[in-house]
Amino acid sequence: MASSPHCSDKPQSMDKKSMDTLKSFVTESATRVYESVKPERFTIAELGCASGPNAFGLVEDAIKSITGNICRGALPEFSVLLNDLPTNDFNAIFSCVPEFAAKLKAETKAVVFLSGVPGSFYGRLFLSRSVHLVCSFASLHWLSQVPPGLSDETNTPLNKGKMFISSTSPPAVPKAYLKQFQRDFGLFLQSRTAEIVPGGAMILSMLGRKNRGYTDVETTILWDLLSESLSALVSQGLVDQEKVDAYNAPFYAPSPQEIEEEVRREGSFSLDSVQTFETNLSVTGDAQRDGTMLSMGMRAIQEPMLSHQFGPDIMDALFHKLTELVTEAIMEKGGLVNVKIGMVLVRL
Repeated sequence: MASSPHCSDKPQSMDKKSMDTLKSFVTESATRVYESVKPERFTIAELGCASGPNAFGLVEDAIKSITGNICRGALPEFSVLLNDLPTNDFNAIFSCVPEFAAKLKAETKAVVFLSGVPGSFYGRLFLSRSVHLVCSFASLHWLSQVPPGLSDETNTPLNKGKMFISSTSPPAVPKAYLKQFQRDFGLFLQSRTAEIVPGGAMILSMLGRKNRGYTDVETTILWDLLSESLSALVSQGLVDQEKVDAYNAPFYAPSPQEIEEEVRREGSFSLDSVQTFETNLSVTGDAQRDGTMLSMGMRAIQEPMLSHQFGPDIMDALFHKLTELVTEAIMEKGGLVNVKIGMVLVRL
């Protein structure tokens, strides 16, 4: 039986600098929205909450920042809406709710009501003009689907041997991914436009790129190593090459410019702050240990998608090979990094 999550744990997927910046985004935005709107009920939504120890994200900090800045008068009631796909293990989250609510009440006297909201955030989730603060951390780089247009007129895959944009991908591949991102992120913004009160805010973070180019090794290296791991299994006769050629990940790491363009196009939010972070993925200084941790992290997220395409029987061999390749890459490069983008949007 899996152990219960520690309900008070903070997110561990980002380094201290980026976590501190996101925490300041959340606390400052929460306080600003409350002081502007002064609602009797303050609603916070966390989108893509998952089910582990990070499920509550920075919600606790948002509530503490509001209660800590109220000198007189009654505290608002807090409604916390935790969203993820219907397949998420909401029971694991709900088991932490009593502890989380009791802790906040003891520390802040705040009354907190928590609810699970299953569904895709690429569409409506909440009542119109009902949410004051929306947070989404490390989820929006996942697309709603694999982009169409990744095969030619004869249904031959354009991105053979790769599962994401790489240096060998023809121009049609990044074009298809960008178009899907624009469609998804535009729909995300439209949906939140209907749900967030005027003056409300969103704090978002996602994997991204430093600029418009697609050759950033920080963005592509783990995908390239995963593709290389699959190719190794092809050479061993464990996987069909045709299945590898046909597989593409529903993932896109946008540039800050692409995000800004979509926010401007949708037109309902002001983009108050955008920051790009380089996060060190080699956290222990031991290449083997870091390689194992990175491979395990990728497996936790991607195994359901990969199993659907290739079957569950090859997963151990696939991620064993990935661990070897990631470890070698860490030793060769002295470490691996990725790029994250954090931002604050205010509802006009």
